[in-house]
Amino acid sequence: MDRREFIKGAALGVGVGAIGAMGAYSYSPMRRAFLKDVKRGTADIGVCKAIKITNISETSWFDNGTFMKDVTGAGGLLVDQYTFNWPPFGNGKGIGKGSYADGMKLIKHLLPNKLEEAWQIVRENSVHSENAGGFSCLVEIEAMDGKVTKYLFDTGWNYLWMDTCYKREGIDTMLANNEITAMIQTHEHMDHYFGLPAVTKYNPNIHIYTPNTFYPNGKQYLKDCGHVGKWTEVPKGLHKIQEGAALYGFDCPIIFKVFGEMSLYCNVKDIGLVSITGCCHQGIILFADTAYKTIAYENDQFYGLYGGLHISPFDDWDPKYDDLVIGLKKWDLQRVGCNHCTGLITAQKFVDAGYPVVKGTARFRSKTTNYLGNGDVIKFPS
Repeated sequence: MDRREFIKGAALGVGVGAIGAMGAYSYSPMRRAFLKDVKRGTADIGVCKAIKITNISETSWFDNGTFMKDVTGAGGLLVDQYTFNWPPFGNGKGIGKGSYADGMKLIKHLLPNKLEEAWQIVRENSVHSENAGGFSCLVEIEAMDGKVTKYLFDTGWNYLWMDTCYKREGIDTMLANNEITAMIQTHEHMDHYFGLPAVTKYNPNIHIYTPNTFYPNGKQYLKDCGHVGKWTEVPKGLHKIQEGAALYGFDCPIIFKVFGEMSLYCNVKDIGLVSITGCCHQGIILFADTAYKTIAYENDQFYGLYGGLHISPFDDWDPKYDDLVIGLKKWDLQRVGCNHCTGLITAQKFVDAGYPVVKGTARFRSKTTNYLGNGDVIKFPS
């Protein structure tokens, strides 16, 4: 067993895993022991001119009660996501009795081009397939010379829902025309990753970035979905992808036996740092502190934040989270865009605390204007 596997196994145990999986460690006083006397970061990732983010789908799942009932029925938050019998890997045996191999055997011959036929089989064999949605957004980075580079950020979950959302925002055409430079897969969770065939259907050659901590099933899924392009596994730490933009790999244990998440830091000229997350399982405080101690960004200003903040994604509010909401004021954020992984209560708390939350339109099944919802756009600078 190598060091990484040992760390995974230990972190996902009942003791440490229960804490780390929900990001509680990042919210606790324990982490401060490792972050005393932090020096300002000096890594130069260059600068860009502007960032535009289009929320394709922030609706990871549609009903929280149904989702949590499934989690309980399958054995809890530390159970392997591939065994839940959630779509698309259902084998007809019921909650908690699934397997990647069994489920994939039923639909592999239809991927990635026959999504409707595949999903019909998925419906017949999976638990609550109608509750699956997904998260995905389009990140457009404008360089100082005006050139715009597009990145697809995560792939969602439900094949048909994501295909509909991609068509709504023109992502299908962008993929087919090679207008999207690469796909950034932040982590292995079902609602961010299982919708991959809706991407490879239009461009099987797209360059994909993933954390280097994917499990064998997650790696095999890339192949089973028809991906034949370049695949970059990003290790822990900073990984520059263009002038003014860098991925950062966090080694962190996450619920459903997933390990590791990537986020994106962008340094906008004369503005400051814009940070983009999928879920931010590493914890929002650690996320902000890591940027501060690693990167030299404009004006020393943590200007903007978009994505999941993962403070109370299941709306199980704990009073200690109020301290987090208040504590983030030290970063003097100028624009904040929240999505599903933030949680309804958290988003409202941010609004009530006076944060500059960019409101959405609550269209296409998004639940609140406090989210930057489906089809909504945020820009940095505004």
